[in-house]
Amino acid sequence: MQIAVYNIAGEVVKNIDISDEVFAEPFNNAVVHQAVVRQLANTRQGTASTKGRSEVTGSKQKMYRQKHTGRARAGSIRSPLRRGGGVTFGPKPRDYRQDMPKKMRRLALRCVLSAKAVDKELMVLDELKLDEPKTKEMAGILKALGIEASALIATSEPAENMIKSARNLPGIKTTPARLLNVVDVTSHKVLLLTETAVRQIEQLWGKEAA
Repeated sequence: MQIAVYNIAGEVVKNIDISDEVFAEPFNNAVVHQAVVRQLANTRQGTASTKGRSEVTGSKQKMYRQKHTGRARAGSIRSPLRRGGGVTFGPKPRDYRQDMPKKMRRLALRCVLSAKAVDKELMVLDELKLDEPKTKEMAGILKALGIEASALIATSEPAENMIKSARNLPGIKTTPARLLNVVDVTSHKVLLLTETAVRQIEQLWGKEAA
């Protein structure tokens, strides 16, 4: 598969071949869905906690006698039915983590990368270097490339000036290419890669590297 390579002025400078193993994978909806659910579940802290009727503060004494009061029977002030009582079936600290085979995780990432390529939402830059952090300059680069919606920018190595220039732009996120994940790719409209990042991705997630 061939794809155009742009410079920061938005001009096509050349075309390069990208690996069909990474960028032409048939979309597997079930695997991608499982990968997204797993990643979101693994970010949950699982620290929510409530107290049951045996844990809340309150007397254990029966509130009033059983019979001849004209009222319903009541045994405890700590009942979930009463204000200040325990919580029925409330959450307790738990681990939400899910496991997923490595081959399935790699397949899911190849699927979403391929979907970006098929939908023309994958763009490649020859290089992305800024001499100093300037949000205005980064905004100008994105405008020249025709990127108006959200975008995920991935480079082969972290670039401090680029990160600082993009972090105040709404809908724009930067990441090293080796940390690409299914949730970030699917939650941004455009995936913007440098040419070296493309080669790094091919090396990391190609089928031969599996």
